[in-house]
Amino acid sequence: MIPTLAGRLQTRLFVLATVGAALTALVTLLLPMSFRDAYLVLLAVAVAGVGWELLYHLLMQFRWDKDWPTMFGLLTIVPEGLLMWVLLEAGLVPGVRGPVSGWAFAVMFGVVWLGQWLFVNGPIRVFFVKWRLRGGRFL
Repeated sequence: MIPTLAGRLQTRLFVLATVGAALTALVTLLLPMSFRDAYLVLLAVAVAGVGWELLYHLLMQFRWDKDWPTMFGLLTIVPEGLLMWVLLEAGLVPGVRGPVSGWAFAVMFGVVWLGQWLFVNGPIRVFFVKWRLRGGRFL
């Protein structure tokens, strides 16, 4: 079954709160970034992600099968990462103390985003067998 809008939103938030939080903790140990700033960035990604899902849903209405090819899903890392970087540089992520190093942000965002993408395209189907049959919804 193709994920519904509610399923895409639930999946994004669930995976950010679990896989994203765990990967953020691991990668932040190696970066010149505080845990506080890292988790504020993760929270900002979750908030912006809701907007992205709405935009992606609108764009999918123009596709005959109403779904993204997997490669499109992978390539969305570029606009999502760029938006988050612009928001950070503009000081629009509340609570982040001081400037965040560009390379540290890129490593954190890349590792967390790719980890989530890999989880959604593999293990989630093992751990939550009926997830796909419910259109990606957990609730």
